[in-house]
Amino acid sequence: MSVRSGTIDVDRARAETRGCESIVHLNHAGSSLMPIPVADALIGWQREEEFRGGYETADRHQGKLENFYDATARLLNCHRDEVAFIENATRAWDMAFYALDLGPGDRILTTESEYGSNMIAYLHRARRTGCEVAIVPNDVFGQIDVEALERMIDARVKLISISHVPTGGGLVNPAAAVGAVARRHGVPYLLDACQSVGQIPLDVQAIGCDFLSATGRKYLRGPRGTGFLYVRGDWIGRLDPPLLDQHAAELINEREYVMRADARRFENWECHFAGKAALGVAIDYALGWGLEEIRDRVQPLAQDLRDRLAAIDGVEVLDEGAEKCGIVTFRKAGEDPEAIKRRLKARGIHVSVSGDSGARVGYDRRGIATAVRASVHYISLEREIDDLAATIRG
Repeated sequence: MSVRSGTIDVDRARAETRGCESIVHLNHAGSSLMPIPVADALIGWQREEEFRGGYETADRHQGKLENFYDATARLLNCHRDEVAFIENATRAWDMAFYALDLGPGDRILTTESEYGSNMIAYLHRARRTGCEVAIVPNDVFGQIDVEALERMIDARVKLISISHVPTGGGLVNPAAAVGAVARRHGVPYLLDACQSVGQIPLDVQAIGCDFLSATGRKYLRGPRGTGFLYVRGDWIGRLDPPLLDQHAAELINEREYVMRADARRFENWECHFAGKAALGVAIDYALGWGLEEIRDRVQPLAQDLRDRLAAIDGVEVLDEGAEKCGIVTFRKAGEDPEAIKRRLKARGIHVSVSGDSGARVGYDRRGIATAVRASVHYISLEREIDDLAATIRG
């Protein structure tokens, strides 16, 4: 199968990625390779801090820090005041989830493929508050059954919360269809976009989510220790963040404080300033290629990998969903996924292993312990897919 590159200049993209010179990186769903402009922005900021000081560097480059908000607003089709910089996707998600008022008998609806950290948070609040967690069944494609979701909604449902792209498989949950249900019934909707941001176009107006969390290190190709939270404007004033500091709020006197009116009420004053500036560069870089163009490059590459793996004796491709993304999961009879990962690493091919608590609920229901996870991006090549398939076959 010949995979088209669309309008992506793959040669230029790889030339702007130093890591492509020495490794076959098929672990973009874990942590991608930073392009040169992003790495230079990160390292350059930290180098300046070394010689100038942290406060002084931040004062000198306020425009680069503010660019993060403008870039994220363009990425999501929202207002810059609806965006908060958070140190990672899980904490961003937590800041929205733990700000919601959930009490005894209130129900959270989620999916079989929900991320493990999110499931832990649901159960944590259920123990503390008496709220309940209900899992919406899958449809015939293995994604959330939107009709079943609608049937499960009643007066007790106070939140719909799903992962757009689960960590342990290639499916893309129908986020906009879920959003339409949430809007019809007036139920808050939290979308974990950790694995989808940067490889799939995200428009929060079209999706209809009230909150969205994401990371910088995966398909956006930004630094580790960076992420963001989107909160729809009419929800900001209704949420009391679980943590506050004097950046998120202003102390008026010894008895009073006032929270910020924008989404920065969910931020900390101290943060990864170099990472924040570099994440803005990473988002601008992705937008420069175009998210539709990235998707149209990534999805055929991933399908090519699935086809090649499925043709190998003993290999089972595990991805579900009517729409699939750049994540490819599989297992091979008679060989442990960790052993496969080590064998690939010895050939300079980077993948990861999914399972354990991260994809626990969905994997348990499907009888899967762990799986190899290979994740392609627009800088991936067909020959890299060949190398991986040949190593698995061997």
